[in-house]
Amino acid sequence: MTKNAGVDVGGTKCLAVLLDEDGKVVASDRIPTPHASKLADTLCDLLGSLGEYDTVGVGVPGLITPEGVIRSSPNLSSAVELPLGAQLRSMLSVPVTVDNDATSAAYGEWKVGAARGATDVWMVTLGTGIGGGLVSGGVVQRGAHGFAGEIGHLVVEIDGELCPCGLRGCWERYASGTALSRLAGGERGEAVIERARKGEVDAVAVVDRFARYVAIGLVSLTNATDPDTLVIGGGVIASSEVVMPAIASHFASLLYAPEHRPHPRLVSAQLGEQAGAIGAALLGRQ
Repeated sequence: MTKNAGVDVGGTKCLAVLLDEDGKVVASDRIPTPHASKLADTLCDLLGSLGEYDTVGVGVPGLITPEGVIRSSPNLSSAVELPLGAQLRSMLSVPVTVDNDATSAAYGEWKVGAARGATDVWMVTLGTGIGGGLVSGGVVQRGAHGFAGEIGHLVVEIDGELCPCGLRGCWERYASGTALSRLAGGERGEAVIERARKGEVDAVAVVDRFARYVAIGLVSLTNATDPDTLVIGGGVIASSEVVMPAIASHFASLLYAPEHRPHPRLVSAQLGEQAGAIGAALLGRQ
């Protein structure tokens, strides 16, 4: 029986899953994200906690080459020109695939999650930053160098907030989970959403502003690529009954020629925090 392991490397934690041959999660574990110099060793230890596996897929934020080199990662700043794929292949006795984390999440949601049956999909993850993964014409798109999907660094405010990438006004400074807290004056995103659910006026206003920023980016993606499905993931979307209707409303009002075109389905991710790890495992299975 073939088993496939997948790891999602985040800014604060590494989450691993083990899939059986039917794609069901049969084991999982997590560990704090280490400094890049210890990343390969840490991932090997994490994978060892899952039991036996036949392939490994790893999703990592940032610019990831087809060979698995982390060129740059704003939310994993200690990883610069890091040959993670080669390191893991030298340490493990199974095939290893290293890909972008949001591309991995997109693949997972497309194959076994909210975008099953779609042909043209954007997966947008609203976490510490914003990641994106694109399926077009039924094929995962990585671009000429493997760097497609860095949508968190679309500029939505000229001379806006400084981003860890060094630019100003990046989308993720206004529409990520971190940005929601900033827009709320430092209040935790979960707390402001809960207050908005109760109808508190100031919290409703913050969530509405946040949702508009999310919609601005989604509209740009839709105008550029014409997807049939937009999958939104991340912790703030766990409260989708508060945030998603506001996003949908702003999206409809900002889209180019909205009355003359089909609108993409706007759906919440189904795989939750395991989307990236599951997608990485499925990519590794290939």
